[in-house]
Amino acid sequence: MKILLATAYDYPHLGGLSVHLTTLKAGLEARGHEVDIVSFTDVPKWKRDFIVRGPAFLKNKKEAGSGYVYSLEQRSKELKQIIQQKVQEKNYDIINAQDVYTTFAALPTGIPVASTVHGYLTFEGISKGTVPENSKAAETLTNAEREAYRATSEIITVDTRIKDYIQEMAGVEGTAIRNFIDVHAFKPKTEQREALRDQYKIAKDEFVFFVPRRLTKKNGVIYPILSLPAVLQEHPRTRVIFAGTGEMMDEMKAKAEELGIDKQVSIIGAVDHSEILNYYSLANAVIIPSIYSAGVEEATSISALEGMGSGVPVIASAVGGLKEIIEHGKDGLLVEEKSIDGLSDAMVQLIDDVEAGEALAQAARQKIVDHYSHLAAAASYEAIYEKAINK
Repeated sequence: MKILLATAYDYPHLGGLSVHLTTLKAGLEARGHEVDIVSFTDVPKWKRDFIVRGPAFLKNKKEAGSGYVYSLEQRSKELKQIIQQKVQEKNYDIINAQDVYTTFAALPTGIPVASTVHGYLTFEGISKGTVPENSKAAETLTNAEREAYRATSEIITVDTRIKDYIQEMAGVEGTAIRNFIDVHAFKPKTEQREALRDQYKIAKDEFVFFVPRRLTKKNGVIYPILSLPAVLQEHPRTRVIFAGTGEMMDEMKAKAEELGIDKQVSIIGAVDHSEILNYYSLANAVIIPSIYSAGVEEATSISALEGMGSGVPVIASAVGGLKEIIEHGKDGLLVEEKSIDGLSDAMVQLIDDVEAGEALAQAARQKIVDHYSHLAAAASYEAIYEKAINK
């Protein structure tokens, strides 16, 4: 097949969507398909800045949320032109749109469209504070979701809760294909831990917890900081490393300083995905501390899958898709969301019993190989594409 993966967001970009596209492309190509990716980054920079981002900023100043809606609509218009050009250059069999407004951009081509739904457009806008609840902008986004889901040929969701959400709000049945990782890239390399500690100037005797999360409220990134003081009382040689950027960064730094633990907290900013494996390998454990926020909960976290695939034990909040991929006490540890004591207890548990943590990590790696391989996921996507084409 000739497949066009398309998104109204930036690509490549730090974050789960970009990783999803890269990994899906690799899996599909391994199965013999021809795959291209088109994104908002392909729009000329002057248009991105002066036609989309600039006016959106000004509109938001006048009416909260209106600029966000404007941005999505303009992204769709610009992407529509680029997709039309791509279609003229190559006879694609299927377009896999990665979001609501890309679905609108792809539908006019007449080529079958399969839409992958990674989250809840309206609720996530509210959760981020971009869109006020019960506003005109929120209503517009909800209507756009419903229209796109009903118009596309096939819907793929990254977990069963999103599938249920679409069924309830649009009356459309989707297919849940959980997120996945490149199992050849993300594999145990803990034998490199000491060398990597030297490379990144991290003490070899520290127990390192790695938090590969965008620094935003729904990711619960404040909780490892709030939980660390209790851990340090028992194990002073403990460090938490955060990789990511976001609006919570200043608050996190201030809280670490207030608690007197700033020397044991490293917030290193954005890390390129090609380098992130080094941090999984140098860490002793991974924390995915997601929380419920404005009705939004974690999908099948790619970061959790990468940690599980990389041979280190994972602690995660018992929310959303994290509950689907981790079996507590067998291949990871689940803690109650926002539970400072629960998270600190789990952290201490892994420090106190390294062998038990290694057993969790080994079981997790096997689960990833068996159920979350990008090659297996590509076969599932291929089946959905064929279904859309044959409609």
